[in-house]
Amino acid sequence: MEAVITVVALLFVLFLVLGAYATVKVIGAAKRGVDRTIDQARRTVEDHTLRAKSFAQPGPAGEIAQLRLKLRTSMRATQEALHAGVGEDESLKESLALFQRLSDHGRDLDGELKRLESDPDRAALAARLPSLRERTERVTGSADALRWAARDRARRFAEDDLDSLSAQIDVEAGALRHWTTSDTAAPAQPAPWPEAPAAQGPTVGQTWPRTAGDRTAPEPARPAITPPLPRAAYPWQKKPRPESTT
Repeated sequence: MEAVITVVALLFVLFLVLGAYATVKVIGAAKRGVDRTIDQARRTVEDHTLRAKSFAQPGPAGEIAQLRLKLRTSMRATQEALHAGVGEDESLKESLALFQRLSDHGRDLDGELKRLESDPDRAALAARLPSLRERTERVTGSADALRWAARDRARRFAEDDLDSLSAQIDVEAGALRHWTTSDTAAPAQPAPWPEAPAAQGPTVGQTWPRTAGDRTAPEPARPAITPPLPRAAYPWQKKPRPESTT
Protein backbone atom coordinates (compact mmCIF):
# COMPACT_ATOMS: atom_id res chain seq x y z
CA MET A 1 0.00 0.00 0.00
CA GLU A 2 2.80 2.39 0.83
CA ALA A 3 4.45 1.64 -2.50
CA VAL A 4 1.27 2.57 -4.36
CA ILE A 5 1.00 5.84 -2.43
CA THR A 6 4.66 6.62 -3.23
CA VAL A 7 4.13 5.98 -6.97
CA VAL A 8 1.02 8.18 -7.02
CA ALA A 9 2.88 10.96 -5.19
CA LEU A 10 5.77 10.76 -7.67
CA LEU A 11 3.40 10.90 -10.63
CA PHE A 12 1.64 13.92 -9.11
CA VAL A 13 4.95 15.73 -8.59
CA LEU A 14 6.01 14.83 -12.16
CA PHE A 15 2.77 16.25 -13.57
CA LEU A 16 3.28 19.44 -11.58
CA VAL A 17 6.82 19.83 -12.90
CA LEU A 18 5.73 19.21 -16.49
CA GLY A 19 2.85 21.65 -16.12
CA ALA A 20 5.13 24.33 -14.71
CA TYR A 21 7.67 23.76 -17.52
CA ALA A 22 4.97 24.00 -20.18
CA THR A 23 3.60 27.16 -18.58
CA VAL A 24 7.04 28.78 -18.54
CA LYS A 25 7.60 27.85 -22.20
CA VAL A 26 4.24 29.30 -23.23
CA ILE A 27 4.82 32.49 -21.28
CA GLY A 28 8.31 32.83 -22.76
CA ALA A 29 7.03 32.34 -26.30
CA ALA A 30 4.25 34.89 -25.73
CA LYS A 31 6.75 37.37 -24.26
CA ARG A 32 9.07 36.95 -27.23
CA GLY A 33 6.17 37.47 -29.62
CA VAL A 34 5.15 40.64 -27.79
CA ASP A 35 8.75 41.89 -27.78
CA ARG A 36 9.05 41.29 -31.53
CA THR A 37 5.81 43.14 -32.14
CA ILE A 38 6.94 46.08 -30.00
CA ASP A 39 10.35 46.21 -31.68
CA GLN A 40 8.76 46.12 -35.12
CA ALA A 41 6.33 48.88 -34.21
CA ARG A 42 9.19 50.95 -32.76
CA ARG A 43 11.26 50.51 -35.91
CA THR A 44 8.32 51.47 -38.09
CA VAL A 45 7.66 54.63 -36.07
CA GLU A 46 11.34 55.57 -36.11
CA ASP A 47 11.59 55.03 -39.87
CA HIS A 48 8.58 57.27 -40.47
CA THR A 49 10.11 59.90 -38.17
CA LEU A 50 13.41 59.81 -40.06
CA ARG A 51 11.61 60.09 -43.37
CA ALA A 52 9.69 63.10 -42.12
CA LYS A 53 12.90 64.72 -40.80
CA SER A 54 14.71 64.19 -44.07
CA PHE A 55 12.03 66.21 -45.88
CA ALA A 56 11.21 68.74 -43.18
CA GLN A 57 14.68 69.66 -41.85
CA PRO A 58 17.05 71.28 -44.32
CA GLY A 59 20.81 71.24 -43.96
CA PRO A 60 23.01 68.75 -42.08
CA ALA A 61 20.22 67.50 -39.79
CA GLY A 62 18.05 66.48 -42.71
CA GLU A 63 20.97 64.76 -44.44
CA ILE A 64 21.84 62.82 -41.30
CA ALA A 65 18.23 61.61 -41.17
CA GLN A 66 18.54 60.49 -44.78
CA LEU A 67 21.77 58.62 -43.99
CA ARG A 68 20.16 56.83 -41.05
CA LEU A 69 17.11 55.87 -43.09
CA LYS A 70 19.27 54.54 -45.94
CA LEU A 71 21.46 52.57 -43.55
CA ARG A 72 18.58 50.99 -41.67
CA THR A 73 16.64 50.10 -44.83
CA SER A 74 19.64 48.43 -46.49
CA MET A 75 20.67 46.44 -43.41
CA ARG A 76 17.15 45.25 -42.71
CA ALA A 77 16.54 44.13 -46.31
CA THR A 78 19.85 42.22 -46.40
CA GLN A 79 19.14 40.53 -43.09
CA GLU A 80 15.71 39.34 -44.25
CA ALA A 81 17.09 38.07 -47.58
CA LEU A 82 19.90 36.07 -45.96
CA HIS A 83 17.72 34.59 -43.23
CA ALA A 84 15.11 33.59 -45.81
CA GLY A 85 17.65 31.86 -48.08
CA VAL A 86 19.89 30.15 -45.53
CA GLY A 87 17.24 27.50 -44.87
CA GLU A 88 17.41 26.29 -48.49
CA ASP A 89 21.05 27.08 -49.32
CA GLU A 90 23.68 26.03 -46.78
CA SER A 91 26.37 28.10 -48.50
CA LEU A 92 24.68 31.28 -47.26
CA LYS A 93 25.78 30.54 -43.69
CA GLU A 94 29.18 32.08 -44.40
CA SER A 95 27.51 35.12 -45.94
CA LEU A 96 25.30 35.40 -42.86
CA ALA A 97 28.36 35.30 -40.60
CA LEU A 98 29.94 38.11 -42.63
CA PHE A 99 26.73 40.10 -42.36
CA GLN A 100 26.76 39.74 -38.57
CA ARG A 101 30.18 41.36 -38.49
CA LEU A 102 28.95 44.07 -40.86
CA SER A 103 25.94 44.63 -38.60
CA ASP A 104 28.25 45.58 -35.73
CA HIS A 105 29.70 48.41 -37.85
CA GLY A 106 26.21 49.38 -38.97
CA ARG A 107 24.89 49.63 -35.41
CA ASP A 108 27.87 51.72 -34.34
CA LEU A 109 27.33 54.06 -37.28
CA ASP A 110 23.60 54.31 -36.64
CA GLY A 111 24.21 55.14 -32.98
CA GLU A 112 26.68 57.88 -33.92
CA LEU A 113 24.30 59.37 -36.46
CA LYS A 114 21.51 59.32 -33.91
CA ARG A 115 23.61 61.24 -31.40
CA LEU A 116 24.56 63.81 -34.03
CA GLU A 117 20.92 64.50 -34.87
CA SER A 118 20.50 66.61 -31.75
CA ASP A 119 23.92 68.29 -31.89
CA PRO A 120 23.43 72.09 -31.83
CA ASP A 121 26.79 72.81 -33.52
CA ARG A 122 25.71 72.84 -37.15
CA ALA A 123 29.11 73.91 -38.39
CA ALA A 124 30.92 70.96 -36.82
CA LEU A 125 28.16 68.70 -38.04
CA ALA A 126 28.57 69.93 -41.59
CA ALA A 127 32.33 69.32 -41.36
CA ARG A 128 31.80 65.70 -40.35
CA LEU A 129 29.19 64.95 -42.97
CA PRO A 130 31.62 63.83 -45.72
CA SER A 131 33.20 61.14 -43.53
CA LEU A 132 29.79 60.03 -42.26
CA ARG A 133 28.49 59.85 -45.81
CA GLU A 134 31.49 57.75 -46.89
CA ARG A 135 31.10 55.30 -44.00
CA THR A 136 27.41 54.95 -44.74
CA GLU A 137 28.10 54.23 -48.39
CA ARG A 138 30.66 51.57 -47.51
CA VAL A 139 28.36 49.78 -45.09
CA THR A 140 25.30 49.94 -47.31
CA GLY A 141 27.34 49.00 -50.40
CA SER A 142 28.62 45.85 -48.67
CA ALA A 143 25.12 44.98 -47.45
CA ASP A 144 23.64 45.52 -50.91
CA ALA A 145 26.36 43.34 -52.48
CA LEU A 146 25.54 40.46 -50.13
CA ARG A 147 21.81 40.85 -50.69
CA TRP A 148 21.95 40.94 -54.48
CA ALA A 149 24.45 38.07 -54.61
CA ALA A 150 22.10 35.91 -52.52
CA ARG A 151 19.15 36.83 -54.74
CA ASP A 152 21.10 36.17 -57.94
CA ARG A 153 22.16 32.78 -56.58
CA ALA A 154 18.58 31.84 -55.70
CA ARG A 155 17.35 33.01 -59.11
CA ARG A 156 20.07 31.02 -60.88
CA PHE A 157 19.13 27.86 -59.01
CA ALA A 158 15.47 28.43 -59.90
CA GLU A 159 16.33 28.94 -63.59
CA ASP A 160 18.46 25.76 -63.68
CA ASP A 161 15.66 23.77 -62.08
CA LEU A 162 13.15 25.25 -64.53
CA ASP A 163 15.39 24.39 -67.51
CA SER A 164 15.75 20.80 -66.33
CA LEU A 165 12.02 20.52 -65.73
CA SER A 166 11.23 21.97 -69.16
CA ALA A 167 13.56 19.47 -70.83
CA GLN A 168 11.89 16.57 -69.02
CA ILE A 169 8.45 17.84 -69.98
CA ASP A 170 9.51 18.15 -73.64
CA VAL A 171 10.72 14.54 -73.64
CA GLU A 172 7.48 13.36 -72.04
CA ALA A 173 5.37 15.39 -74.47
CA GLY A 174 7.26 13.87 -77.41
CA ALA A 175 6.66 10.41 -76.03
CA LEU A 176 2.95 11.12 -75.66
CA ARG A 177 2.78 12.32 -79.30
CA HIS A 178 4.69 9.29 -80.65
CA TRP A 179 1.79 8.16 -82.81
CA THR A 180 2.08 11.31 -84.96
CA THR A 181 5.72 10.68 -85.88
CA SER A 182 5.75 6.91 -86.41
CA ASP A 183 4.73 5.60 -89.80
CA THR A 184 1.57 3.55 -89.68
CA ALA A 185 2.39 0.10 -90.94
CA ALA A 186 0.12 -1.02 -93.80
CA PRO A 187 -1.70 -4.29 -93.16
CA ALA A 188 0.03 -7.19 -94.83
CA GLN A 189 -1.80 -8.51 -97.88
CA PRO A 190 -2.22 -12.29 -98.00
CA ALA A 191 -0.22 -14.03 -100.69
CA PRO A 192 -2.37 -15.01 -103.69
CA TRP A 193 -3.11 -18.66 -104.17
CA PRO A 194 -1.65 -20.27 -107.24
CA GLU A 195 -4.14 -20.61 -110.02
CA ALA A 196 -5.55 -24.10 -110.46
CA PRO A 197 -4.91 -25.68 -113.85
CA ALA A 198 -7.86 -25.58 -116.17
CA ALA A 199 -9.67 -28.87 -116.22
CA GLN A 200 -9.90 -30.44 -119.61
CA GLY A 201 -13.38 -31.67 -120.38
CA PRO A 202 -14.13 -34.77 -122.40
CA THR A 203 -14.27 -34.51 -126.06
CA VAL A 204 -17.45 -34.85 -127.97
CA GLY A 205 -18.84 -38.29 -127.54
CA GLN A 206 -16.45 -39.09 -124.67
CA THR A 207 -17.45 -39.42 -121.03
CA TRP A 208 -15.34 -39.52 -117.94
CA PRO A 209 -15.36 -42.83 -116.12
CA ARG A 210 -17.11 -42.49 -112.80
CA THR A 211 -15.51 -43.91 -109.71
CA ALA A 212 -16.88 -44.68 -106.31
CA GLY A 213 -15.37 -41.46 -104.91
CA ASP A 214 -17.12 -39.31 -107.48
CA ARG A 215 -20.56 -40.43 -106.36
CA THR A 216 -22.34 -37.98 -104.09
CA ALA A 217 -23.16 -39.46 -100.69
CA PRO A 218 -26.84 -39.15 -99.80
CA GLU A 219 -27.61 -36.62 -97.08
CA PRO A 220 -28.88 -38.07 -93.80
CA ALA A 221 -32.55 -37.56 -93.17
CA ARG A 222 -33.26 -34.77 -90.73
CA PRO A 223 -35.86 -35.34 -87.98
CA ALA A 224 -39.09 -33.46 -88.34
CA ILE A 225 -38.81 -32.00 -84.83
CA THR A 226 -35.50 -31.17 -83.20
CA PRO A 227 -35.31 -32.87 -79.80
CA PRO A 228 -34.86 -30.48 -76.86
CA LEU A 229 -31.42 -30.09 -75.35
CA PRO A 230 -30.92 -31.36 -71.80
CA ARG A 231 -31.27 -28.57 -69.28
CA ALA A 232 -28.53 -27.84 -66.80
CA ALA A 233 -29.37 -29.04 -63.34
CA TYR A 234 -28.77 -26.68 -60.40
CA PRO A 235 -28.41 -27.79 -56.80
CA TRP A 236 -31.37 -25.69 -55.66
CA GLN A 237 -33.78 -27.29 -58.16
CA LYS A 238 -35.95 -30.17 -57.17
CA LYS A 239 -35.47 -33.46 -58.90
CA PRO A 240 -38.11 -34.12 -61.56
CA ARG A 241 -40.68 -36.66 -60.54
CA PRO A 242 -41.07 -39.68 -62.80
CA GLU A 243 -44.24 -39.56 -64.86
CA SER A 244 -46.92 -42.13 -64.12
CA THR A 245 -47.14 -44.90 -66.68
CA THR A 246 -50.61 -45.85 -65.70
